[in-house]
Amino acid sequence: MSRPTRRQAMGATAGTIAGLALAGSAHAAAQASGSPSRAAESGHEGHGAPEAFDEVFQGRRIQGAPGSGHMHHGGGYAVRIDGRELHIMQNADGTWISVINHYQPLATPRAVARAAVVELQGAALVPLA
Repeated sequence: MSRPTRRQAMGATAGTIAGLALAGSAHAAAQASGSPSRAAESGHEGHGAPEAFDEVFQGRRIQGAPGSGHMHHGGGYAVRIDGRELHIMQNADGTWISVINHYQPLATPRAVARAAVVELQGAALVPLA
């Protein structure tokens, strides 16, 4: 059995370090953004749909309620920004995403709505179809 070359060993080490750095930064970002704990991810924290909300965030009215969203993606949860629907989806791990922050899973639909408002920077939400 041949031993790895120095170049192969350095490449494997660099890849491992990069992966650990990425995982660490993702964990830190999740903690800062309010990503769910393992208990919340497993669904044992609330035993049901996220609670409804209606608030003004950065001058925009955000609303969320169970039972009126896209049943095939959002689990029947609807989020609106200034009365316009924000398409959301619940991931298998219990986190939520929207079309605006698709690569930034968050703990709750409220957090997704707030992140969307920040990302929109005052622009109007345009319907998907």
